[in-house]
Amino acid sequence: MADTTALIAEMARAARIAARTLSAAPTEAKAAALRSAAHRLRASRDAILAANAEDMAAGEANGLSGAMLDRLRLDEGRLESIAAAVEAVAALPDPVGSIIDRSVPANGIALERVRVPLGVIGIIYESRPNVTADAAALGLMAGNAVILRGGSEAVHSNRAIHTALADGILAAGLPADAVQLVPTQDRSAVGAMLGAAGLIDIIIPRGGKSLVARVQSEARVPVLAHLDGNNHLYIDRAADTEMARAIAINAKLRRTGVCGSTETILIDRAFARPQEIVGALLDAGCEVRGDAGAARLDSRIVPATPIDWDTEYLDAIVAVAMVDGVEDAIAHIAAHSSHHTDAIVTADTQAAEQFLAEVDSAIVLWNASTQYADGGEFGLGAEIGISTGRLHARGPVALEGLTTYKWVGRGQGQCRP
Repeated sequence: MADTTALIAEMARAARIAARTLSAAPTEAKAAALRSAAHRLRASRDAILAANAEDMAAGEANGLSGAMLDRLRLDEGRLESIAAAVEAVAALPDPVGSIIDRSVPANGIALERVRVPLGVIGIIYESRPNVTADAAALGLMAGNAVILRGGSEAVHSNRAIHTALADGILAAGLPADAVQLVPTQDRSAVGAMLGAAGLIDIIIPRGGKSLVARVQSEARVPVLAHLDGNNHLYIDRAADTEMARAIAINAKLRRTGVCGSTETILIDRAFARPQEIVGALLDAGCEVRGDAGAARLDSRIVPATPIDWDTEYLDAIVAVAMVDGVEDAIAHIAAHSSHHTDAIVTADTQAAEQFLAEVDSAIVLWNASTQYADGGEFGLGAEIGISTGRLHARGPVALEGLTTYKWVGRGQGQCRP
């Protein structure tokens, strides 16, 4: 443990020096570094894909689930998407230095709230190698240095991607220590990051419940939590059947392993054609676990158990419950949602607005698939995750979410009486 504590402290000190450089770097210098990093990602395609193939082989041998393997897998198309996402961040408006608001109180001092970087960000994540590039790009463009600790299942992919990123950043004239990857998979390194108060400014975990629970339990550093996506789709009595069917299929099955996937579908008992919704899911190969009311809709439905309402399946499985209108749906969501993303399908504006106002989740949607829970779809570029908390940032966390602010006052000789 002493060795990993010293390692993290050394990395954090190097990151602090890099962060000071980044905080003062012009927008174009940061953008040029990201474009250079994207170029290196493309140039390193063969090495990155070979490293990923090694991780995939190990994952299959170790019995990783289909959802985890899907998150881990890279191919030429996905790698190009990663490089394009880095370039897209370079093209986004730079939040650093932007003025949030201005005021002149009675004392005459002209005050501004100005966006500034958070500083040194520690990011602890599992499985997805794209997070290595997304986190690096967002952190750098927002003027922060990042320390990355990826999961052992993606160790070779992460190292290959990080090497390309660091080479590109350095080639563009910014410090390679702006983006560091913890070189050991020893779990004590995670503990060292969580205990690095004064060295790391904020920790962002991105992974399963056990990882997030450990981070929240042990951290002595502020945490920006990305919890599981136990998301709900409510089909109201006034929903259009064709729209509801299309959204339900997309929300559950487009990609089952992403955090925006719907895990529970609530159907109003007064909705005229519920059989068409569950039948379409079943026909598409989705296992449906239903309450007593839902189970009567189709003989293929498996009876749900209490745990199903609180489960993030990340698989082709969905729980279905019948409810008595929008208020009953909202109550079910309040009891079981992870406050990530919840959606309503309805033609009734009043029901929709009640749902949007009363469901306390980071993202609430009307007549749209929960799979739109994504920073890119929100026009934010890449994202570091979906924050389900209530402080600092909520929903997709992108550039603005990786900044804080300071007060700047300009006086004319004022002395307080």
